[in-house]
Amino acid sequence: MDLHLALPARIPLADLAAVALLFAVWFGIGWLIERPPPGKPSVSVLMKRFRREWMTRFISRDPRIFDGNILTSLREGTAFFASACMIATGGILALIGNGDRLQGLVQELSLEVTADVLWELKLLVTMFFVVNAFLKFVWAHRLFGYCAIMMAAVPNEPDDPVAPERAMQAADLNITAARSFNAGLRSVYFALGSLGWLAGPWMLVAGTGVVLFVTWRREFASTSRQVIMRSLPPPRWPDHARLPESERRPPPP
Repeated sequence: MDLHLALPARIPLADLAAVALLFAVWFGIGWLIERPPPGKPSVSVLMKRFRREWMTRFISRDPRIFDGNILTSLREGTAFFASACMIATGGILALIGNGDRLQGLVQELSLEVTADVLWELKLLVTMFFVVNAFLKFVWAHRLFGYCAIMMAAVPNEPDDPVAPERAMQAADLNITAARSFNAGLRSVYFALGSLGWLAGPWMLVAGTGVVLFVTWRREFASTSRQVIMRSLPPPRWPDHARLPESERRPPPP
């Protein structure tokens, strides 16, 4: 496969700005989801509590077939997405290696025809997100395997002094695997958004905005988040964010 990877002599400034925005938004929303502001936790952060509670209940559950089935379903999900990313990577490489067919598709869609190298660069940006997602899914799959082994090492007796520590180790592995899985999903979302660059820099900006809105809404303003928050206590504010007693409103009668 002959890949023409030499950069064009001059990439339009609008394209560079759109790509910079894409990567800035991708990094920023990931940072915000994992480190949300006080009083506004994301779904990913909220689920950490329930993963730890799962492992606490797991200590005294007998038999543990239910827990094994849950972990198996989590591993199957990561394996499915990893396989899909491998197929997508192969498809993108095939497009990069067949510039004539790609140019024909562009002309049929009445899009602006640019240099072959720039089109390959656009596809490489998409492939970056797909490959990143693949690596995240593979690592999540392996971490869920570590979690399964750690869960098998948890004694089935609540009075055993080793049980709580082993359960928390399994919970931390589960949380780390879920963080990697969520990062992989975000990469898939942004890979889809980056395809807008094929239609020009403004479509890339629009695609980035759509992906940002969808990702933010699912983590901070979705119905599932309201359901998860239903049984949780009110958020605890840090001391510097609390109002003095004289400024607090009295509770309604």
